[in-house]
Amino acid sequence: MRMRTPLALLGAAVLVLVGPPLLTSGSGSDTGTQIPGLRFMVPNTPGGGYDITARTAAKNAEDAELTHNIEVFNLPGAGGTVGLTRLVGEHGNGKVAMSMGLGVVGAVHTNKSPNTLADTTPIARLTEETDIVVVSKNSPYKTFGDLLKAWKKNPGKLPVGGGSSPGGPDHLAPMLMAKAAGIEPKAVNYIPFDGGGELLASILGDKVAFGVSGLGEYLDQIESGELRLLAVTGPKRAKGLDAPTLREAGLDTDFTNWRGIVAPPGLTDAERDKLVTLIQKLHDSPQWQESMKKNGWDDAFLTGKEFGDFLDEQDRRVDSVLKELGL
Repeated sequence: MRMRTPLALLGAAVLVLVGPPLLTSGSGSDTGTQIPGLRFMVPNTPGGGYDITARTAAKNAEDAELTHNIEVFNLPGAGGTVGLTRLVGEHGNGKVAMSMGLGVVGAVHTNKSPNTLADTTPIARLTEETDIVVVSKNSPYKTFGDLLKAWKKNPGKLPVGGGSSPGGPDHLAPMLMAKAAGIEPKAVNYIPFDGGGELLASILGDKVAFGVSGLGEYLDQIESGELRLLAVTGPKRAKGLDAPTLREAGLDTDFTNWRGIVAPPGLTDAERDKLVTLIQKLHDSPQWQESMKKNGWDDAFLTGKEFGDFLDEQDRRVDSVLKELGL
């Protein structure tokens, strides 16, 4: 996590091993990663960051011959807390896990979820990723400076879309941007979408003035010219892309997002260790390392108790930032 201002939140993304059922010639038994009947839940709609990361991980796991026949399913709703409630209800089930990230942490607060991440079994944090500020190719805003000038003039008339509920990364990033720009966060017209997939259509159709999402979610559209990248929210430029950081663009803040995996409560030590071993082997595989480079993801690997401590710290930080922003 990178904190450059008192308000800056750590960043953020998640991972889930998802995708259609897979077949592989390797059994995974030699590496201790075979979990027959394993199911992965994605707590938002297809096409978002959780989904993309998960499908990439699933293919990497297959290519590395770590496991096979992983069943993946999407259970969207309430910023990921519908999925969280379902996961907690799977008490003692060592054959299900859920992709999650900073968005779920925030949604727990803003949706007043009866279940929290403290009710789950932490498995691993996988990646960290910059958010991006994008507009459609037809947008009148050619640079971040153009956008910022119009946003300062009348923030309420420039709707900003994000792929997370209030309290999630795509919400916190523009709020921190607004604070750094001298815009009252409460004046920001934020429109939440259930994942980057839903958000994309609104950006392309100019239904929102600009969008904030993860780099990996929209890399293809940026490279094809359908989206115009105006800035990255992280502390450094994205490799191969011509866009300034927020600091280079004149805002004294930066922000990154993270993603990870949690499992139900009540697992035995052996069940928990089996899941951790699978993700550890995935992380160490050349397939996953190459995918991180390709998608612009930074390695943020953390497992077990350390990941659990990190989740506790993130929960406190989100609560503090939301209060500081008056949200």
